[in-house]
Amino acid sequence: MEIWELDNSEWPSQLLEIPQPPKKLWIRGAMPPEGTKLLTVVGSRAITRYGQEACEKLITGLTGYPISIISGLALGIDTCAHKAALAAGLHTLVVPGSGLGDNVLYPRSNRIFAKEILEKGGGMLSEYSPETASRVHFFPERNRLMVGLADAVLVIEAGQKSGTLITARLASEYNRELLCIPHRIGDPHAFGPHLFIRLGATLVTEPLHILEALKIPPRDTGSTSAPTDLEDVELVIWNMLEESRSRDEILRVSNTGAGEALTALVALELRGLIKEEFGAWRRV
Repeated sequence: MEIWELDNSEWPSQLLEIPQPPKKLWIRGAMPPEGTKLLTVVGSRAITRYGQEACEKLITGLTGYPISIISGLALGIDTCAHKAALAAGLHTLVVPGSGLGDNVLYPRSNRIFAKEILEKGGGMLSEYSPETASRVHFFPERNRLMVGLADAVLVIEAGQKSGTLITARLASEYNRELLCIPHRIGDPHAFGPHLFIRLGATLVTEPLHILEALKIPPRDTGSTSAPTDLEDVELVIWNMLEESRSRDEILRVSNTGAGEALTALVALELRGLIKEEFGAWRRV
């Protein structure tokens, strides 16, 4: 797919606001559609199962909204974010630490995936000429572009020495909304998210929180009244799940036998009325 240099008049206006704007920009594929909010997703290359599940859940929940997912094509969280965006039917924009040519695109292991992104309507953007190979100092440089482009930056995971910490600090410097997900106490991948939450970043546990940060009104999901054909125990549990609850909490609060409660949970799940995520049950 063709690579071309963007004329200055075609540059995203946000990049003109940052302290060190790029001198040139090359594009391959499609930029986000006009009116689209831009969410940059960053995190560790050493992605954990929790990080992957959280990333997929949050981005999947943005399906149907005018949002583009920006990330850097690196292994780990970046790749997960791009893949989740494609699966959700969202536009996704790659900002690599290299030029956009097939022979230099970094990382090499994601070159086939990068073509898939382009084939599915996504795009790639770089300040480096097309055949420029990646260099160590390119990555913090490109991170300023990912933050500069964004309306909000979502941090999934970041250890104590992670480069993601620099990206998150840029969000504050550039006056971009910084969003972080919570982790278990003691988890080394929690260092960055928990640090920035303490410093005032927005805590995110569901897609609605991202929509709020992007100032996108959620769609009307219709009536939340219980189906009329629920059994007594099913109705009790349905009413309890106006907010997420663990299985143990459901068994304790429902005041029914454990067998009856578990049977009701299975029945509700089979009907697609509730689902379990991260050890908690909620309505769908």
